[in-house]
Amino acid sequence: MSQSVWGPVQREMTDLLQGHPDDVPAVVEQLKALQDVLGHVPPLRRENPLCDFNQLYLTITEGVLERLYAGKFKDPAFLSRLDVEFAARYFDALRAWAGAGTSPRCPEVWACLFQRVPGPDCRPLPSACAGVNAHINFDLPFALVTTFDHLGSDPVDDSDQHHDYLEINDIFAEAIPGLRRGYLEKWQLLIDTMNGRLDDWWQGEAVEYTRNVAWRNAQKLWGVRHDMLATDRERAGLDKTAAGLSKLLLSPLGSFLQ
Repeated sequence: MSQSVWGPVQREMTDLLQGHPDDVPAVVEQLKALQDVLGHVPPLRRENPLCDFNQLYLTITEGVLERLYAGKFKDPAFLSRLDVEFAARYFDALRAWAGAGTSPRCPEVWACLFQRVPGPDCRPLPSACAGVNAHINFDLPFALVTTFDHLGSDPVDDSDQHHDYLEINDIFAEAIPGLRRGYLEKWQLLIDTMNGRLDDWWQGEAVEYTRNVAWRNAQKLWGVRHDMLATDRERAGLDKTAAGLSKLLLSPLGSFLQ
């Protein structure tokens, strides 16, 4: 499976995924390196659906880093740790997929996207949305739990950490228009112009809603974090639900997003 997916860049991918970034600048650098490697995976190369998501993720993470440097967060230690934990789950999923047949198993929601890398091609915007779905609806709640556990604090509404968490919605809102238009063809850009800011608005609202759900799921997971059976049940449920949405996004019906 791994050879059929990564092909001639198998060694580069393996080397890239050997370690975990330990700070946000390192996450940015690893995402940049990953984008380059993904662009050489045949047969689609830079047209493969994982490239579409990875570029979006890189752009958002660069926005996080800029705000960290600018001192925009109330608790930068929390935001930095969350960013690292969040990225680790994406890289872990890639590592698990490359080692198919070994433990741990690649989450189903990520497998939905990864298995499309060698084709057939799918539209860029639904591909990016499928990656966002996997990363927010599945990865993010667990990244939050691990972050709070590491820092010895709790996921409390209206806290400094919650404030910083919601600040990321603003980064998405700023980035979405440019990112989304980058996925469109000329005739689609014309229609997009006629729609004004409607598409940008609803996609921003969707991201905000999804991240709010992830925060609530993290609070639920936090309450059962010492119960492995309950945690595993929650993990399986979140994976199944998110995978169902990704399959829809990557289906012919999902092409209506673009």
